Amino acid sequence: MEHALSPATLAELRRPRPYPAVSVLTPTHRRAPLNTQDRVRLRNAVAQAKRQLDSDPAVTRERRADVVQELDRALAEIDLAHAEDGLVIFAAPGEHQVWSLARSVPERVVLSDTFLTRNLVSAQVSERPFWALSVSADRVTLWSGGVDRVTEKHVGGFPLTRSRQNFDAERQERIGDQPSIFRDENTRQFLREADAAMTGVLRDEPRPVYVTGEQAALSLLDEVGSVAKCAVHVPHGGLAHGTPEAVWQAVHPVHEAEQRKQAAEVARELTSARGHRTFAAGVDEVWQSAREGRIRLLAVEENFSMIVRDVGDHLEPATSGELDAREDIVDEIVEQCLETGAEVRFVPDGTLGDATGIAGVLRY
Repeated sequence: MEHALSPATLAELRRPRPYPAVSVLTPTHRRAPLNTQDRVRLRNAVAQAKRQLDSDPAVTRERRADVVQELDRALAEIDLAHAEDGLVIFAAPGEHQVWSLARSVPERVVLSDTFLTRNLVSAQVSERPFWALSVSADRVTLWSGGVDRVTEKHVGGFPLTRSRQNFDAERQERIGDQPSIFRDENTRQFLREADAAMTGVLRDEPRPVYVTGEQAALSLLDEVGSVAKCAVHVPHGGLAHGTPEAVWQAVHPVHEAEQRKQAAEVARELTSARGHRTFAAGVDEVWQSAREGRIRLLAVEENFSMIVRDVGDHLEPATSGELDAREDIVDEIVEQCLETGAEVRFVPDGTLGDATGIAGVLRY
């Protein structure tokens, strides 16, 4: 199952497909007893997709058989023992994908000529993804981080390792001069290469960066390149050869502290916007501003959701299952804001006070 949504991947998912491109969404659960019904709900959702394919006169018999086969393949790949909070299946002629999300999704089946991506986009933003770069004199490892884990990524040439002929750690330990490793010209060149590789990764997928390593390693990386200058330093050695759990334990507290600082900054910006009359709050007002491309900064409380109905000139509350109910309006707003270049921040519940879960700073 997929977890990381890069800009290139999103662009590929949004590419038009031969009709029908099927999107199947279903909420899942991480723990018992709530997860006991996930398997049944998933199979029911896929069965509903097959019924819609069967009853759609625009779908030929050959194409229907192709997409049904892709749905079955996707279903066979899913291991609900590792479920998160939402699951998305994409299936089209000749292809399928399964996405596990750390954010709940409405139960839904959509047939179109593109895949439904807004829930993936919203989940990715709410997960607050980051990069962790673990640096040592002989190895540099790249980790992708999210809400509750980091995983090693083999992209951009990472992990980078130094050959034994250019690096003799045992000799450095024997002469008792460990800091000299980071004064060696070969080490400087090695970290220049790491900096260049990380610059390429950030060009393709910009995220906040945390750099871990001994202080001497962090100082040298800062000296020879540009990535460390804009990164948060985590002075913790040994993680270039470490486990995901060790990296997570070192970086997570720092990441949480950074998120608290950013939430406080968002609150200050919203307060300032009130004074300058560039403030929008509540789903209806924010949705109207988002459609007009006026939002510069969108703030959403982490667990805020709302079901609405579009009645033309405004949105009004609705209940799940009602005709024309839009159960993922928050995700729609997030995607719309990102499409128009807005910054989107998810903040802890209660941060927005009387703004009822969602607020924005307007461009004008």
